[in-house]
Amino acid sequence: MTEHRSNNGPMSWRRWLPGSLGARLLLFIGAAIVFTTVLQGFFAYRNALVQTDSLFDYQMQQTAFALRAGLPVDAQGRTQGTPLEDENKDFIVQVWTNEGLRIFESALGAALPQMAVLGFADVPAQGTTYRVFSLQTRSQVIQIAQDMRVRQTLARDAALQSLWPVALLAPLLALVVWWVIRKSLAPVQRVRAELAGRQPQALAPVAVQGLPDEIQPLVLEFNHLLQRVSQAFEAQQHFVADAAHELRSPLAALQLQLQALRRATSEAEREAAQVQLAAGIERAKRLVEQLLALARQEAAPAAAVAVVDLRQLAEQALADCAAAAQAAGLDMGLSEDPQLQAAFSIPGDAQALAMLMRNLLDNALKYVPAGGQVDVGWRQDGRGRALVVEDSGPGIAPEERERVVQRFVRGEGAGGKAGGSGLGLSIVQTIAERAGAQLVLDQSPTLGGLRVQIIWPTLAG
Repeated sequence: MTEHRSNNGPMSWRRWLPGSLGARLLLFIGAAIVFTTVLQGFFAYRNALVQTDSLFDYQMQQTAFALRAGLPVDAQGRTQGTPLEDENKDFIVQVWTNEGLRIFESALGAALPQMAVLGFADVPAQGTTYRVFSLQTRSQVIQIAQDMRVRQTLARDAALQSLWPVALLAPLLALVVWWVIRKSLAPVQRVRAELAGRQPQALAPVAVQGLPDEIQPLVLEFNHLLQRVSQAFEAQQHFVADAAHELRSPLAALQLQLQALRRATSEAEREAAQVQLAAGIERAKRLVEQLLALARQEAAPAAAVAVVDLRQLAEQALADCAAAAQAAGLDMGLSEDPQLQAAFSIPGDAQALAMLMRNLLDNALKYVPAGGQVDVGWRQDGRGRALVVEDSGPGIAPEERERVVQRFVRGEGAGGKAGGSGLGLSIVQTIAERAGAQLVLDQSPTLGGLRVQIIWPTLAG
């Protein structure tokens, strides 16, 4: 059954956002301005309503107190309108006797209650609410009332008056915000234009001057990435150049051996030329295999980490090299030293570590003379835990040990039976570094030749 996802989820609103950062900032800032304006209008209305209530309540009190002495009458003895009524037609005045007889009403049909709560009260009448102030004297009750809609209208007008400047200045404010955003993002646009105009091989760092603080870390990390890519590209160029140089010699040798085979006139000459050609092909094959292995190790992503039993890998590698060791007259096996017999497991890539082991043993096969000895073991001390491969060969001089781990560099005076390509220890070092280990070359204290140690310094026991 196909699962259909609704577009009305909590994150569906993101698809309505503009893709431009500047447009998003303008949208959000504009929304903030509108929201703030609405809040300002609401609070302005509330404040104006409170002030209007206070003002009109005070006027109502003062009017009621002024009427305590009695209502004014004209020359014919008729009750005149109140001063408040003359000044403001929104107020209603009613006067009652203590017996409940209404003796004055400024607005006919107001229908206010005859007996109100003394003081202020909100009285519903005629579909609206009146604010009523009642004052009792010795002979009468005076009521001053006002429709609450009058106060609300005044408060609303006051709030609108306070919002008019904001509404008029909103377009200008939006224009200023847009200009500030464009100026702030101008360095980002500069970086984008610079990167868009670059050639693929241009890996120079991007200038961070003038960039905002929020963008500088991103550009700095990008520059670090460019630096790593540049180093990898440069190393790859050197690798290709060195590989082409190293392949030239065996290919030329193969061509000469092929010519010798063609010029052979006797069966013995032909057989000798075939043997030399086969050996040359084997050496070229081995060189190409090592080149491919080194390239794969340097370019391959980090493999899945698993617990690897190094003793098992060593036993398998020794079994694979047993025939070659026997043909070369070498005693190759696990060390008999008790301190080098405690096997251990480490987290790593089993295939890469097996390649490391094979290259160490292949180096021993190339450079240890017949009758020599090669031991494989492990040790543990204050520096960490280490895989140890040592032999009784000529070893490597101390001043050359740092140089021989470079590509296509062979130790001077090794005296090996077969010239190597100078890639074995470089492959070993690459694999060791990717496994979090360190390659150390020194002299074997027991066999006298080269001792190779792959040390895991921080490996927990």
